Amino acid sequence: MSNTSAPFSGSSSAATKPCSLSIVVPIHNEEENIPLLHQQLHDVLSEMDREYEMVFVDDGSTDRSLEKLSALAASDPHVVIVQFRRNYGQTAAMQAGIDYAENDVVVTMDGDLQNDPTDIPHMIEKIELGFDLVHGWRKNRQDAFINRKLPSKIANKLISRTTGFPIHDLGCTLKAIRREIAQELELYGEMHRFIPILAHRRGARCIEIVTKHHPRRFGQTKYGIGRTTRVVLDLITVNFLLRYFDSPMKLFGKAAMYCGVIGALSGLATVGMKLFGGIDMTGNPLLLQTVLSVMVSMQFFSLGIIGEVCTRLYYSNSSNRHYAVRNVHRHESQQADTLPVKAA
Repeated sequence: MSNTSAPFSGSSSAATKPCSLSIVVPIHNEEENIPLLHQQLHDVLSEMDREYEMVFVDDGSTDRSLEKLSALAASDPHVVIVQFRRNYGQTAAMQAGIDYAENDVVVTMDGDLQNDPTDIPHMIEKIELGFDLVHGWRKNRQDAFINRKLPSKIANKLISRTTGFPIHDLGCTLKAIRREIAQELELYGEMHRFIPILAHRRGARCIEIVTKHHPRRFGQTKYGIGRTTRVVLDLITVNFLLRYFDSPMKLFGKAAMYCGVIGALSGLATVGMKLFGGIDMTGNPLLLQTVLSVMVSMQFFSLGIIGEVCTRLYYSNSSNRHYAVRNVHRHESQQADTLPVKAA
């Protein structure tokens, strides 16, 4: 288990009132698993003695999944169904579930019965200790080694090293996150697997705990080794967002200066070879390198300026800020005038 931040004690009011839960489950062709998953969730959540809802997102299922979900919604008032018009993918389904969640803590999990709902109480204990996000680690993963476990291990080590975020299992969907933080995240592509890293960037206190994992009982897996390329491309995007999103000129300007230096040195060498060696400049490949380096340098500078302008436009929207406020403390005499904390 890796702990990415120190525990923090919540307020007394948070301690006296248990947090309510929104369980978000993306569903795509899981008709056999839905009734069993609902029963497992009901057994666990009903014993936790707190408000809860189950938000099932039907991601364009072509089997009887929607029919099964509709039957559950008719008999259980805790069930909420979000139906997509077509299949948009797990990340979009996760984003939609978070958007429609109404309770204090959002718990995300797969709909294939491989995640175990009995891990949820332990996660909520960590949330109520003051953590903002708890992500699962399938330490004893019940999947095929070649096309599932091996690529996952390689990807997790690569992601952990490049982002500097210590984690064992980014692919585990089972997570618990405070709703105000979850709704600050912008998920697209394959970004759902980077939720802990994106939340940590927003200042969230994160912790990883070992969770149970079961072999798939029904249906076919939606994942394979072919998704590796998409994950690598999203890793490049996340790495850029973590380091240079607020000031892209730091990246493109640095690259432009390197290219400019190379161009200047090549140009000086070309002139020197002409003056002192009598070598024709037009036939000297260093002249081509000079021209190319200067052109690339100008392009990098242009990208940096365009990126800076886009960043300013993004933050000029009043709903977007490059900071996140956890809380606002005032003197007791001013509590009546305290405004709610604005989401960043």
